[in-house]
Amino acid sequence: MIDAILLFFTGVLAGVTGSIVGLGGGFVVVPVISFLYTMVPAHIVGTSMAVLFFNSISSTLTYAKQKRIDFAAGLSFATASIPGSIIGAFIADGLSSKTFFVGFGCFLIFISLFLVFKPKNPVRLPLEPTVHRKFVDASGTEFEYSYHRPLGVGISFIVGFISSLLGIGGGSILVPMMAILFAFPPHIATATSMFTIFLSAIIGTGTHWYLDNINWWMVLFLAPGAFIGGLVGAKIAPKLPAQLILRILSIVLIIVAIRLITK
Repeated sequence: MIDAILLFFTGVLAGVTGSIVGLGGGFVVVPVISFLYTMVPAHIVGTSMAVLFFNSISSTLTYAKQKRIDFAAGLSFATASIPGSIIGAFIADGLSSKTFFVGFGCFLIFISLFLVFKPKNPVRLPLEPTVHRKFVDASGTEFEYSYHRPLGVGISFIVGFISSLLGIGGGSILVPMMAILFAFPPHIATATSMFTIFLSAIIGTGTHWYLDNINWWMVLFLAPGAFIGGLVGAKIAPKLPAQLILRILSIVLIIVAIRLITK
């Protein structure tokens, strides 16, 4: 019973934090499972991917109602990330525990440092934009931006690969790519990231299911929490002080990363 309650609230925490910053909740689920249970990396990743799928559904539904998802961009990015997610799932199936935990820990440190020291202004790329977007969200706010779609598609393949390899969702790369390289407005980047994660998570979860890497008993309790957390996170995200959240999150990620690397 205690395990069930703990897993449920882990799902809620993963859903809320993942939706607020657009990274997906895997960076919460993977460490918690790793610390509390003895599981091979492939099963940790597969279980996290299944939870990420449910988290991304609720977040996507909420952001869709807010009309903050760039569906055209999300579809093109997801199409490229799907092959990467399949390859990542097969490679994860053969990772040793030490390699997985060290790799995951290093990736968490990279994410946390980036969250704190990321550039304040978009980077100017020597590439002419191929897509120009302009639309109004549900609150009446107008957004206008341009980006280079082929570059985004190329990066998205890597996103799918890392997402399925580590079970964390590709938002840690997608959000910076959209916000910094392509000048997406932050809230549009977060919402579109969750939509892209949802589409790629369908394939990633399916592949891990095929490989028998998912602990469905854990998912039974993690998924409802992640679904609820995703709804809450997406609703409160626009009202929270983003910089404070990112700094607190980065500190927690570094502590977790060090613990995983020395595990």
